[in-house]
Amino acid sequence: MNRKVHIHGQMPETWEPALAALADDLQMTPDAAGLEIRCVRGDALAVESDGASVTVTWAAPVEFYRALSLIPQPLTPCAIHEKARFETVGVMFDCSRNAVLTPEAMRFFLRKMALMGLNMGMLYTEDTYEVPEQPFFGYKRGRYTYAELKALDDYAYLFGIELCPCIQTLGHLKRILHWPAFTHLRDNDEVLLADLDETYVLLEQMIRAAAAPYRSKWIHLGMDEAFGVGLGAHLTRWGYEDPHSVIGRHLKRLLEITDRYGLKAMMWSDMYFHLDGRNYHSPGLPSEKAKAAVDPRVTLVYWDYYQAEEAKYADALYKHAQFPAPTVFAGGIWTWIGPAPDYPTAIENSVAGLTAAMKAGTPLVLATAWGDNGAETNLMAALLALQLYGEMAYTGVYEEAALFDRFRRCCGADPQAFLDLSRLNKVPGMQGHPADPVNACKFLLYQDPLIQLFEADTAGFDLSGHFAALAPLYARYAAENPEYSLLFRFYEALAQALARKCVWHEQAGATVRAMDREKAARLAAGVPETVEALHRLRRLWRQLWESTNKPNGFEILEVRLGGVAARMETAGEKMAAFARGEIDAIAELLEESLITKRRPDNSIGCTNTMDEIATPGRIDY
Repeated sequence: MNRKVHIHGQMPETWEPALAALADDLQMTPDAAGLEIRCVRGDALAVESDGASVTVTWAAPVEFYRALSLIPQPLTPCAIHEKARFETVGVMFDCSRNAVLTPEAMRFFLRKMALMGLNMGMLYTEDTYEVPEQPFFGYKRGRYTYAELKALDDYAYLFGIELCPCIQTLGHLKRILHWPAFTHLRDNDEVLLADLDETYVLLEQMIRAAAAPYRSKWIHLGMDEAFGVGLGAHLTRWGYEDPHSVIGRHLKRLLEITDRYGLKAMMWSDMYFHLDGRNYHSPGLPSEKAKAAVDPRVTLVYWDYYQAEEAKYADALYKHAQFPAPTVFAGGIWTWIGPAPDYPTAIENSVAGLTAAMKAGTPLVLATAWGDNGAETNLMAALLALQLYGEMAYTGVYEEAALFDRFRRCCGADPQAFLDLSRLNKVPGMQGHPADPVNACKFLLYQDPLIQLFEADTAGFDLSGHFAALAPLYARYAAENPEYSLLFRFYEALAQALARKCVWHEQAGATVRAMDREKAARLAAGVPETVEALHRLRRLWRQLWESTNKPNGFEILEVRLGGVAARMETAGEKMAAFARGEIDAIAELLEESLITKRRPDNSIGCTNTMDEIATPGRIDY
C-alpha cells in the first residue's frame, strides 16, 4: 500500500511525472494531508527525520529519488548523509548479443536506477539501431527505432538519468560486415576498412543516427578488440603500416564527424595496449607510439572485469594517466558466462576496481552488463550488481548487510535469492579464478551426451546431486518473490534439466566401458524425462526472454536447446540398443576422455562458446 506524502520545497523540475512513474517502486502517492517531506537543494544527499516529518537534501536530480528511497519505512528518526564519489555512475546494457531489451524492460531498469542513484544509461548497440540510409543495418535483429529511443531518452530525463549511445566504429562489426552490402568496407570479417572514404560515409550515417534520439552529447565509439586492424584488406590495398598509425588516423577522422555534430566522444582503451603487444597489467608504461595515437579530444574508457586486487586497477589507471586524454572506468557485473550470473566474481572484482577508481579521482564509472555468446543471462538477474554500484558510489564502501537492505527497498526482492543464482556455477569442490571463473551450468547444459568433452574434467564431482538440490531452492524463491517469479521458475527448470542430464554425464561412459547392460537400461529409460525437462526449460526460457527482450535472437538459444534435446534422444536410442545387446559398444563413449580444462591446481576455466563445448569440430563451417 502506497504511503501518502506531501512534498514541498526545492524539487527537480520533472519531479511530478517522475514520482507518478515511481509511485509503485517508492510506495508513495502525493497528498496534501500526507507525511511532510521538505526538499532542499544542496551539495550532497541527506535524509533527516525527527520521526514526524522528513527533510530531503539533494545535489543532482537523481539523488532526489535515491533520497526518497532512503526514507525509513515505517518512519523513524534518522540522519542519513551521503556524498557521491563520482560525477557519473552508469550502466551499460548490452543490446547486441542477440538480446535487445524491450522499451518496457528498459523503463523498468531506469526506474530501479533512479532509486539506486545511478545517473547514466548506455545502450550498447553494434547494429541494433536504425540507420535510415542502410536497410541492412540491424536487419531482422530487433533493432531500435528512432521513436523508441527518443521515448526512452524522455523517460530517463524524468529521473535525471542521462541516456547516451554506445556503438562500434572499427571492430566488433561482424553482424554488419557479413552482409554483401558492406563487404567492400571490410578490413577483416570483424573490422572496418580504415582510410577508405566510403567507410567514413557509413560512419557518419551511423554516428548521426545513433546520436539523434538523445539529449546527451556523449557518444561511445567503441573501437575495442579491433584485432587485425590494418592487416587484412588494408594491407592488400596500401601495404603494411604500423597499426598505431592506422588507428590514430581513424580516430581523428571519427572526431571530425563527432565535432561536426557537437558530440563528446569516448572509446575503449584496450587497443592502445594490444598494439604494443601488451595488456593493461603488463610491466611498463604505454609506448610513445601508443600515446601519439590518442587524440586529447577523446575520453578513454579503461575496462577491466578480471582483477580481484585494488592495486592492479590502480596501476592500470596510472598507466592511463600517461595518455594525453582523460580516463574513466568500466567494471563488469559478470552476466556473460552462461545462463547464471557470477555474483561472487562480480562483487569481488567490482569492489576492488571501484575503490581504486575513487582513490584516483575518476569522474565516471560504468557497470557493464555484457551478453557474450547469446545473452543467456537475463539482465533482470543482474539487479543486485547494479545495486552494488549504487551503494559504493554513495557510501564509498561495500557492506553486504547494507547492500541487502537497499536491494530489498529498491527492488522488492530477497537479495540472497539473487546471490544464490550463482550457485549454478559453484559445484562443490570445483574451483575457478577471479579472471576466469568456472561456468559449470553452461558447459554441462550444452555438453554433448556422446562426445563428452568434459568427462575427465568433471570426474568425481557430484553434479546431479548439486543441481537436484538447487531446484527446490529456486522454486521457493519463485514463490517468495512474486515480481520475479518467472525468473526463478526458469532457474528451477534449469536446475532440474541439469540434474537429469548430469546423471547421464556421470554414468554413461563408465557404463558402456564396463559392459554394464543393466545400468545402461536404466540410463536409457531416464532419457525421455531428461528430454522433457529440456523442453520445459526451453519453453520457460522463451517466456523469460520475451518478458524483457524483443523476440529476435531467441532463435539462437532455441536451436541450441533443440540440438541438446535431439542429441539426448540419439544417445538414449544408442544406449537402449546397447542395453538390449543389439550393439556391443557405443564408439563415442569408448574413446578415452582427456583432461581439457582442469588445471594442475584443480581449477577449471570458463568455457563459453558452443564450438568449445558441444564438439571438437566446428559448428559454423
